[in-house]
Amino acid sequence: MSTNQPPQVSAAETSRAAVAVAVADDVPDARRRRTILIAVCIALMAVIASVSGLNVAQPDLAVAFGASQSTILWIINIYTLSLAALLLPLGALGDRWGRKPMLLAGLAVFGVANVAAGLAPSAEVMLTARLFSGVGAAMIMPITLAVITSTFPAEERGRAIGVWTGVAGGGGVLGMFLSAALVDVANWRWLFVLPVALVIVALVMALRSVPNSRERSGHAFDTVGALTSVVAVVGLIFVLQEGPERGWTAPVTVLALLVGVIAAVGFVAWELRRRDASLLDIRLFGERSLASGSMTLLVVFGVQAGIFVVLFPFFQAVLGWSGLLSTLALMPMAVLMMMASGLAPKLAARIGGRSTMATGILLAGAGLALMATFVSVDGGYLSVLPGMLAMGIGMGLSMTPSTEAITSTLPRERQGVASALNDVTREFGTALGVALLGALLSSGYRGAIDSRLDGVPQGAADTAREGVANAVEVAKGTGSHAQALVRAAQESFVDGWQQAMWAGVAVMVALFFYVLIRGPLSPTHPPEAKEQDESNGTTHPSETA
Repeated sequence: MSTNQPPQVSAAETSRAAVAVAVADDVPDARRRRTILIAVCIALMAVIASVSGLNVAQPDLAVAFGASQSTILWIINIYTLSLAALLLPLGALGDRWGRKPMLLAGLAVFGVANVAAGLAPSAEVMLTARLFSGVGAAMIMPITLAVITSTFPAEERGRAIGVWTGVAGGGGVLGMFLSAALVDVANWRWLFVLPVALVIVALVMALRSVPNSRERSGHAFDTVGALTSVVAVVGLIFVLQEGPERGWTAPVTVLALLVGVIAAVGFVAWELRRRDASLLDIRLFGERSLASGSMTLLVVFGVQAGIFVVLFPFFQAVLGWSGLLSTLALMPMAVLMMMASGLAPKLAARIGGRSTMATGILLAGAGLALMATFVSVDGGYLSVLPGMLAMGIGMGLSMTPSTEAITSTLPRERQGVASALNDVTREFGTALGVALLGALLSSGYRGAIDSRLDGVPQGAADTAREGVANAVEVAKGTGSHAQALVRAAQESFVDGWQQAMWAGVAVMVALFFYVLIRGPLSPTHPPEAKEQDESNGTTHPSETA
């Protein structure tokens, strides 16, 4: 079929020409579906836990490899960078080659790479291992959701997606807690035992239970679209990760931004030209479900990541807690998030996906406002706990219907692409939240501490301006100024916290009204129903912009 299909050709003719029909080896029964869900969630947990696990071992890695802070950050970030860059093309390849083979291959690559990382004798080997871990993760992550959406019947799909989103949202916190515990009781090399163990379990379960499904397409794979998407994602994620460290106006940052933007524009133009043969049909962003679901996930995951950037220094530098205790303090928020993700489908069935999304966004925004209002040095953990709990419930309620809105927009045979788009949105949101809220926190901290450094020696004052942890460390050598400097740094951090939180509230308010206006008009049709409607040449009003 021509890539420039005339508009007068019917949807039914286009569907027949594409021959895009998903096939499955068998239809699993209820017991097997539960096993499938457990298997893909274990695989997802391995991927999510590896995103944040190494954060707790930065000092240990620096000592083990004699590496600079920049190198350590690259060891951590290269995993996320390769994961985000390859999600879309590997998700599309999974649709074509078969989702089960892609999942098994991804688990194998991911497992071997983590073994290599655990045994790495140098920073160079560790960087390479983390790069291939990201490749394996990009093979796994979109397939886990695609298996759910292509296997579970419409009446069960929402609940299964709720479990998946709960693991995706709360798994990072659980991974950090287990990682911190392993570092405390053993050493950093044991961090890689957890993902390897999860991979082995997922691999055995997937071999036995996960059915294969794939797309038969009359179009060649969109290689140009895949390559330009990789360049665009690498450029833009690099800017968000390295901008705060290198400087937003540094030549390498500006160059990466230009390359990323040019590649992104080229990707959109190429995909619009390819139309039905595209890697990702850009026209679908005109639909309410895809646009509102993507925007909600982008903002919610951005705010969640930004919150973690704020909370860890508060627990460690302000309250003086250990890394393990700080991670444990996040568990109530993570547990409520996972529980709310599971309850969201039931609420959406009663009041609709848009209302559920809006309710979750409102609760998450209220949680931010609570933290911004009541946080204080003397108030400690209890001053932020109510806000954390509200945020956990709100994010859980908003994530599940948003994910379902995205996956329901694409037909069943393109669920690898739909899942990859969902995952890329999450990764971009995370990078944006860390960069923007982290920058606001740092700016607010520096602005607040300047007026509190009177009498502090110049060298110590300069160090204190770099961050609250730096101030606490340098205060030990300032004699009579030590207690006052620590207090000044802690209070300044709270001032910066409030500035970042109120900015988050403003973003959530804007998102709330956007979802009210442009959210899905009604519960979205399952992919099978939409596919059937297209073959009949009809379109539901709820699936149009």
